[in-house]
Amino acid sequence: MSSNCEFLWYIPNDVKPGHRGDSAVENHNSLETLTSHARALEDHGWKGALLGTGWGRPDTFTVAAALTSRTTTFEPLIAIRPGYWRPAHFASAAATLDHLSGGRVRVNIVSGKDNLAAYGDSEGDQAHRYGRTKEFMRLVRKLWIEENVTFEGEHFRVSESTVAPRIRRHGERLHPKLYFGGASDAAERVSATEADVQLFWGEPLADIDDRISRLKALSGKLDRDLPPLEFGLRITTLVRDTTEQAWADAEAKVAEMARSKGTGWNDHRQSVAVGQRRLFDLAERGEVLDDNLYTAPGKFGGGGAGTTWLVGSAEDVARSLRRYRDLGITHFVLSDTPYLSEIQRQGDRLLPLLRAQIPA
Repeated sequence: MSSNCEFLWYIPNDVKPGHRGDSAVENHNSLETLTSHARALEDHGWKGALLGTGWGRPDTFTVAAALTSRTTTFEPLIAIRPGYWRPAHFASAAATLDHLSGGRVRVNIVSGKDNLAAYGDSEGDQAHRYGRTKEFMRLVRKLWIEENVTFEGEHFRVSESTVAPRIRRHGERLHPKLYFGGASDAAERVSATEADVQLFWGEPLADIDDRISRLKALSGKLDRDLPPLEFGLRITTLVRDTTEQAWADAEAKVAEMARSKGTGWNDHRQSVAVGQRRLFDLAERGEVLDDNLYTAPGKFGGGGAGTTWLVGSAEDVARSLRRYRDLGITHFVLSDTPYLSEIQRQGDRLLPLLRAQIPA
């Protein structure tokens, strides 16, 4: 795979133990436990990790700040929501953490449904929600790269605003990258114009290829004024020593999900967005798509990145991920449970194959 590919993991950041089959241990979300994950990521070749967000979970930004203070290279991909934050507040907080951490901040903008009323937010229809997200991303970026910013939008306004400390350039990186997901037409228009990285969930290769082509065309049609949109994949990777063992373990996990009715897995069932519906619908096309994209988890409670899994030996999964890379994916956010042991296993066995630049 190309040397410009980046590999991140996932830290669920959840008050409830046993997330998606993780080991349900005491103090699973303590600073010591979370730090052990972040340090294992550093030790086993990962760039960093996506930190999950949502009302009822620990504050993502606070967790990210704590983990950067206890690590040296770990880069948190901090999931945040417009409405929970106002743009200038967030731009200032992120600039401060970026300064203190030596340029390690990444941001995942989330526009999906949440318990907005619990923290005093409200949204209108889809157009309102994505219109606000678009303004949020545009204004945060302006505050990072410009001074004395005056902005009058439909949703946000600032006057003569300069964020301090200023974002420092790190190589070609001008500011923290803004990752964004979503599969609706409204979401794709926001991504095509405002995102740095579009994150996809685990869809088949042909579907991802179609979406990349559509987003590139949309970027041109909407006169994108930023560097070209980059693309990422957020997916579960179930890796074992052999193909046979991987499939046996995958089927056993799904059988347990079916038995327990998806307990610990169904956190994305609360509302079914367009992207999530696309994943659920894949099961109708077959239990295994492409070579090893397993759709059965979605039948029994898997949500988001837990809906479809790439299953196989390290060689099998590396081969599949290289095919996504051939489509233009350069950011990979992988995971499996138990999270800590899989950080180590996949870091030691899968990442070296991905970095070997073996032709697909």
